[in-house]
Amino acid sequence: MKHFLISCGGTGGHLAPGIALAEGLVARGHSATLLVSGKKIDARLAAKYPALKFATVSAAPLAGGAAGWARGGWALARGTVFCRQLVRRTHPAAVVAFGGFTAAPAALAGRLAGVPVALHEANRVPGRATRALARFAQRVYLPPGVTLPGVDDSVRRHAALPVRAEIMRLPRAEACARLGLDPAKKILAVLGGSQGASALNDWARRELVTLAAAGAQVCCVTGPGKAAPAGGSAVFIEFCDDMAALLSAADLVVSRAGAGTIAELARVGTPAILVPYPHAADNHQQANADWFAAGGGGLVLTQGNLASLGFRALDLLADDARLARCRAALRALDRPSALALMLDDLENLHRPPPSPVAIQFTLA
Repeated sequence: MKHFLISCGGTGGHLAPGIALAEGLVARGHSATLLVSGKKIDARLAAKYPALKFATVSAAPLAGGAAGWARGGWALARGTVFCRQLVRRTHPAAVVAFGGFTAAPAALAGRLAGVPVALHEANRVPGRATRALARFAQRVYLPPGVTLPGVDDSVRRHAALPVRAEIMRLPRAEACARLGLDPAKKILAVLGGSQGASALNDWARRELVTLAAAGAQVCCVTGPGKAAPAGGSAVFIEFCDDMAALLSAADLVVSRAGAGTIAELARVGTPAILVPYPHAADNHQQANADWFAAGGGGLVLTQGNLASLGFRALDLLADDARLARCRAALRALDRPSALALMLDDLENLHRPPPSPVAIQFTLA
């Protein structure tokens, strides 16, 4: 039996695949500790998995001017010390980081201890953490078709996002019953990622009357602190603990374009209109959305064109043949072998040779 450290905190898009990997490792007889942030979203999602072990690591983004960089640097130092102690205590076979601001402390601690470091990048444009840490990783998992300069073929593997076992297509009647939705109506789900999206929440509230008049029921996941009474048959909730049911009940989803959301849409087979977050780092959500749309999973609309979203959503909801074509295309976009590929590879990952060279990386 081997033990693994999995750094995956900060957002649901990082934590969910970390949980999927941990569940897969445990199913194979291994053990894992998931390193998460102090955010409420991490605590809430972690609470659903009492059989898994979690530890909170000090970490913060390196951004926001001099003060922000100072806070981030101090958190990075504290987090690295914590992770080094954890590495000494648990003797992991590898450290796996899913990106974001919690990745660096764990990856640095693993490298300093001579433990293999593996990075997973889910977005079509590799993030800053992946770019910075890739130079000393023994493995970098990238989406199919994505490359990263400076990463040798012996290090790179193409692996899509591992999806939690619970995310699967459910019978519509069962899914609607779980959420209190009316299966006789077309259902539009509105998602803004784990933190919510105010622009999409506001759009949903503005369009409720029009959508209801067309016979559509709305279920909007607003994010923490953003829910408010909607009235009528619409449902506004801060967080959804049963994404499998919500995606199975929905005929169509309006969503941001995070890699985790896209992977779950593909797994369940739910068409979507994606509205990429316009301020995402390196515009990576636009790249994710373009890939999704090119594969036939749905449409892409910029946030500046939200005025046309209502028309487009109702047009697509009314076109059963087009929705069926999208669902068929999503089956081809799904990558059900991603988890097994990672598990097989991690089980055979060897320790790197000793090196006296100091760790150097930039945050470009």
